[in-house]
Amino acid sequence: MLIDDDTTTRPDLLGTHGMVASTHWLASASGMAVLEAGGNAFDAAVAAGLVLHVVEPHLNGLGGDMPVIVHEAATGTTRVVSGQGVAPQAATTAAYRDLGVDAIPGTGHLAAVVPGTFGAWMHLLGRYGTKPLEELVGYAVGYARHGHPTLPRVTSTIEAVAHVFRDHWTASAGVYLAGGAAPAPGSRLRNPDLADTLDRLGREAAAAGSDVAAQAEAARAAYYEGFVAEAVDAFARTPQWDGVGPDAADATHRSFLTGADLAAWRATEEAAASLTFGGVEVLKPGLWSQGPVLLQQLAILQAAGVGDLAADDPRWIHLAIEASKLAMADREAFYGDSLAPGDPRAVTVADLLDPAYVRSRAAIVGDRALDGLRPGSPRGVEPRLPAHVRRAMGGDGGAWPRGLGEVRPGEGEPTVARGDTCHLDVVDRWGNVVSATPSGGWLQSSPVIPGLGFSLPTRGQMFWLEEGHPASLRPGVRPRTTLSPGLLRGPDGRVTAFGTPGGDQQDQWTVPFLVRHLLHGASLQAAIDAPSWHSTHAPSSFSPRGAEPMGVVAESRLGERALADLRKRGHLVEESGPWSLGRISAAGVRADGLLEAAANPRGMQGYAVGR
Repeated sequence: MLIDDDTTTRPDLLGTHGMVASTHWLASASGMAVLEAGGNAFDAAVAAGLVLHVVEPHLNGLGGDMPVIVHEAATGTTRVVSGQGVAPQAATTAAYRDLGVDAIPGTGHLAAVVPGTFGAWMHLLGRYGTKPLEELVGYAVGYARHGHPTLPRVTSTIEAVAHVFRDHWTASAGVYLAGGAAPAPGSRLRNPDLADTLDRLGREAAAAGSDVAAQAEAARAAYYEGFVAEAVDAFARTPQWDGVGPDAADATHRSFLTGADLAAWRATEEAAASLTFGGVEVLKPGLWSQGPVLLQQLAILQAAGVGDLAADDPRWIHLAIEASKLAMADREAFYGDSLAPGDPRAVTVADLLDPAYVRSRAAIVGDRALDGLRPGSPRGVEPRLPAHVRRAMGGDGGAWPRGLGEVRPGEGEPTVARGDTCHLDVVDRWGNVVSATPSGGWLQSSPVIPGLGFSLPTRGQMFWLEEGHPASLRPGVRPRTTLSPGLLRGPDGRVTAFGTPGGDQQDQWTVPFLVRHLLHGASLQAAIDAPSWHSTHAPSSFSPRGAEPMGVVAESRLGERALADLRKRGHLVEESGPWSLGRISAAGVRADGLLEAAANPRGMQGYAVGR
């Protein structure tokens, strides 16, 4: 469904030089400027991503986390770069229990993990880039030093936590309440300390000489072993208010994170998980992310015959929601980074996508909405749901009418304890493609580090404080992140990056996008514009892990026929605004060699540019 039968909100961009699509127009424009200056997609992604850290501080930051999928045209290879930092060495279940904490909070020092975003950018630049970092970082430095227009949602986010800033997080107040109040929408927001940090990283790189790889390594070392790590270490040792524990009102805690944790960590590169759907290979990060949730949903839909249903048949929406419930149940039981390879309790993506297992999952889907959280048994491995979830289900594994905790708003907008995300897609004239989903280090979830101008990530909240679960807390392992960039690769040569912010919804909103694009022939822009939905049935990845069994949030544009059909099948449907769910963007190279890009109108800030 478009604005009308043949009109999209924006044109489908086509060109031959380069394309950038992201969740903020300033990032897209900065990335395009790099392409115009002769840089490649990897250079452009670094520049645009650093701008996102400045202009969307409520959604991501220089101290956040990020997976990236990269496609190198010269070799034809597609790889995942993991910029998801790990748990500190001192962060153990026993250490939290000693503090009277039985669940890692979403706010403050106790949730901190190693910040991985900058390490991932430097891996990208050093391995694939061509431009000096000092040039690439200049766009972000300019917006941090001279100011950028404040987004309305930045204003509302700051207003929501202004009392915390004034009473406790004074360094945050110095940046975001510099005039005594939150900056008005459209007014200039400056962050001089962040500008200085970025500028110094660029200068440290330049001092390493003209070799780009050497520059990237010098900047990485300055961050993880030098002045940034030193400031992080000192700040992490300083108790900060978080409102957590027995004395919640006045509770302060130190972080388990140290400079040594930063020095010991590096971004890594690995193979992508993949599935063929609609004749196209869909690639995602592995089980340390929720990326395989998308692959599982698509596999179940194929097995259930979604390709036989017309685009306007509401039955496929029901199938998609049920596939989401089943994939998310498996996520809760099997996803994570904590079990060692070869552990008999560990499953692989191949196990989850095994045709026989997929058929068994698809066979569960009937005409009515499932009322339980039902993980399967891939390769015969018994599922283990977290104890927190089992208690809510009464231990019977069936219906769970009570749900879990507090259900977050359908749009996944940031709160004091939780943040949303950004996304960025780039393609250049040589056919290199980048899909990146930076997040974390949200201004509302952790105090600004004095002198650095950014916050630490709070992704530790996605660990469980129990032993033996795939997502259990263990020092040196990655939390099972929600971050999930995607990439399409066709046998005809097409390569398309895609993704969206949205926490647990990321790999739900992209299902209708891909079904409409790959099975029903919608263009990228038309598929993005079409109405979306998501299930709230599974536990949230964010503290306090809310869930609403059988719940569905759907854009009102989905239409009365489809909404009525879902309700008839037992789904508890909440109608959202007509343009409220998802912020998908996409960019890539078509089979005929033309470049294309599209961006989301929702939120009124995402943009695609190119020529």
